[in-house]
Amino acid sequence: MSLAKSASLKQVATFRTVARLGSVSMAAEELHLSQSAVSIQIASLEAAAGAALVERTGRGVRLTEAGQLLLSYADRLLALWHETSDEMATLLGDFTGTLRVGAVTTAEHWLPRLLVRFIDHNPKVSVRLFVCNRDDIVRHLAAQDVDLCVMGRPPTELQVEFSVIGNNPLAFVAAPSHPLAALPKLKLAQLAEVPLLVRERGSGTRTAVERLFKSEGLRLRIGSELSSNEAIKQMCVAGFAPAYLSMLTCPLELNAGLLRVLPLPNNPSVSQWHVVRISGQPVPQVALAFEDFLRRTGPEEILAPIRQHLGSVARRSRAKSPA
Repeated sequence: MSLAKSASLKQVATFRTVARLGSVSMAAEELHLSQSAVSIQIASLEAAAGAALVERTGRGVRLTEAGQLLLSYADRLLALWHETSDEMATLLGDFTGTLRVGAVTTAEHWLPRLLVRFIDHNPKVSVRLFVCNRDDIVRHLAAQDVDLCVMGRPPTELQVEFSVIGNNPLAFVAAPSHPLAALPKLKLAQLAEVPLLVRERGSGTRTAVERLFKSEGLRLRIGSELSSNEAIKQMCVAGFAPAYLSMLTCPLELNAGLLRVLPLPNNPSVSQWHVVRISGQPVPQVALAFEDFLRRTGPEEILAPIRQHLGSVARRSRAKSPA
């Protein structure tokens, strides 16, 4: 007997619930079925598989080796079926589905705001957001845990498609009380003489600052290495050391005067945000819609909280330039 011809999706879904809960009675309660109905579905699935899938124990049930094998495929099968259902609903005009997005940690300071706007217009869409450093996001993308990811530099180790969705101003900042903040002009060589607050290895911001110092033939002195933008920001506000941060991580502190952009040439420097996906892989309609939304709204909305401060930095830079 063929499992594919004899088993139903309903039986597979019931088996998966029993496996997850480890109990026929608990599965019956969750599925709003009688225990005998659940047992009949499991027995029918075992008959189709030609092997026992569960073993009864004093505390419930446990999976046999065949059950473990079937469960690994059941998870994938049901996930694909739900995705198919979402895509069909979208095709028929009922926009729904789960949006699986990865983002580097710096993007968490602005991406949720745009996600909320997208969901406001598409209330049947749910979101799974993975936030971690750049190396981990690339791994999530390679494993297809996410459909899209938001990051600075697109990965070169994968075959990807990407679009620019906005600017990311990276700047050396310090508390106004720090001695370097009081200087009218500053050179990178002077900054190289003091320890800096930097992100951990594997983050895009850390890679950017290392490249900047290397291009000038200077050694980067690390005062503290932290995996959190928030921790770096708070230590910088407290006057511990200058930091290299995306200005998008600290709009309130900049606008309130708790942090100051240091008077260095080309500070801030501007990199770009990208939305990235694996080449040649089918992409759910909801992910394509969000990608389009980011391309349309990103250039204006990403910088909105710091646009006024960027303008004042530009005016100060022009005022200090020789006539």
